[in-house]
Amino acid sequence: MATDPKALKIKDFIYPLPEDRIAKFPLADRAASKLLFYQKGNIQDKSFTALPDLLPPDALLVFNNTKVVQARLFFKRPSGATIEIFCLEPVAPVTDMQLAMQQTGACTWKCLVGNAKRWKEESLELEITLPEQSTGRLKVTKCEKLEDSYFIHFTWEPVGLTFADILATAGNLPLPPYLNRLATEQDKQTYQTVYARQEGAVAAPTAGLHFTQEIFEALAARQIKTLQVTLHVGAGTFKPVKAEEMAQHNMHGEEIFVSAAAINQIRNHLPRPVIPVGTTSLRTLESLYWLGVMLIQEPELSLPDLCVPQWLPYETLNIPEPAEALSALTDYLQKNQLEYLSANTQIIIAPGYSFKLVRGLVTNFHQPESTLLLLVSALIGEDWRRIYDHGLANNYRFLSYGDSSLLLP
Repeated sequence: MATDPKALKIKDFIYPLPEDRIAKFPLADRAASKLLFYQKGNIQDKSFTALPDLLPPDALLVFNNTKVVQARLFFKRPSGATIEIFCLEPVAPVTDMQLAMQQTGACTWKCLVGNAKRWKEESLELEITLPEQSTGRLKVTKCEKLEDSYFIHFTWEPVGLTFADILATAGNLPLPPYLNRLATEQDKQTYQTVYARQEGAVAAPTAGLHFTQEIFEALAARQIKTLQVTLHVGAGTFKPVKAEEMAQHNMHGEEIFVSAAAINQIRNHLPRPVIPVGTTSLRTLESLYWLGVMLIQEPELSLPDLCVPQWLPYETLNIPEPAEALSALTDYLQKNQLEYLSANTQIIIAPGYSFKLVRGLVTNFHQPESTLLLLVSALIGEDWRRIYDHGLANNYRFLSYGDSSLLLP
């Protein structure tokens, strides 16, 4: 009997994770981590450097090239109280993350505000040190209060600086909350993948942290093809599932950007295996399929309506072939003279999901009671328990800075 993902209870996705098994700091060598290799029910302990030899020889490896921005800003009130502003997503003058990072002079973002009750003034200011020892000013103004966040208006001088420049200068790296520590100068390098390019994430696609130039050279030597997509990882990736049943869980939305050329490459690679590096790459790939399905059903959809609702995959009856769905996407882009697809996805991948493009996964070990653990379970079934038990029994390091796995169901 097929699993109904809406009826899943998150308490069924618990495992014991001792605090000392959470990797608080990265290894000195990115590629020195362990790699749990799971294939057709068998588990083996490997080193991450063995990955190129373990992948199917005709695999296409897909990476998320999002770059973590220094999204945490700290302001001192005259009283001495510290107010934290955590930038979540752009609101005005644009909502497109790529364009928002290039805004100059002023912009408005949805933000979390730490210590908000102590923020009495309308605005706060911060002096920032710019390259060549010059100084600038950053001003934040509280606008609309939302349920659990605020709209914050930013203005700054010199006005010619981009918002990306401002965050790089004045911001702090937003490490995952479960690390329970402040970011160090070293984290600015170690909490980015070596191929990070597109600024906009507030959390790293951590499965990619293990890759080095030497690993990429080994992949090329094995003639394993690689491809880059973009999903800007939002703070919602750490959002705990508080609902007893998944039907009541509101999945966070995230922006994806994929070139028409990349979509063509994926389509032309099928039916050979497509293997994402990380859950964000997997979510992007599977979202591409469902965006194509939406366009087959409604060819005249406008760009703002290109969003995958979280339950769409479980409620759609007419299921086209993957190549047909991807062709619908590339035809749409060509018709609208677009080189890139920009869309939003709330896709939730849980037991009961039928994978359309993906045939495996490179990923780290995830938190108990998380949507990421649901995704792993959707891919490999109840064997997720054997894998996590094996990891705990064999001293694997868990979560963002932890060890890796290659899952080939």
